[in-house]
Amino acid sequence: MEQKLANPGPLGLAGFGMTTILLNIHNAGFFPVSAMIMAMGIFYGGIAQVIAGVLEYKKGNTFGTLAFTSYGFFWIALVATWTLPRMGLAEPTPAGYMGWFLAVWAVFSIFMTIGTLKSSKVLTFVFVTLDILFILLALRDWTGSELIGHVAGWEGLVCGSAALYLSMAEMVNEALGTKLLPF
Repeated sequence: MEQKLANPGPLGLAGFGMTTILLNIHNAGFFPVSAMIMAMGIFYGGIAQVIAGVLEYKKGNTFGTLAFTSYGFFWIALVATWTLPRMGLAEPTPAGYMGWFLAVWAVFSIFMTIGTLKSSKVLTFVFVTLDILFILLALRDWTGSELIGHVAGWEGLVCGSAALYLSMAEMVNEALGTKLLPF
């Protein structure tokens, strides 16, 4: 008898969603980046998503593998850009360079969005809002505009909330064996 594997998607989506929400509360201007955001970035946004991606691989889901492992390592790399200079291991990244880091992720995310077009509407929404978020953050870093940064923060709250909703909808529907929450 073949053992049924659990769906790792809700774990990856929750890690992405909750970490995105917390960072974008910062981007919207409510509080500074702190150890809490960095810890979430390393452990839940980072490592938990990488684990979800490895489990998606085991299930044969190329999209889930690429999405969760890539965005998990995005979070780890982002935290490293903040912490390596503080540890004396690298020079701080100038804002303009950081804009290019975010722009490359925008391009990657746009291609990933194409992979969602035959998926759930909520998943497509998560990726479209992620595309917009990366573009806004790159523009913020290239222009130095605090307003664009705050707009990005509010938009990122929408993106993260949609991912968290999808995570919970998948889990609740599976746990209850019914389509209680649409996605």
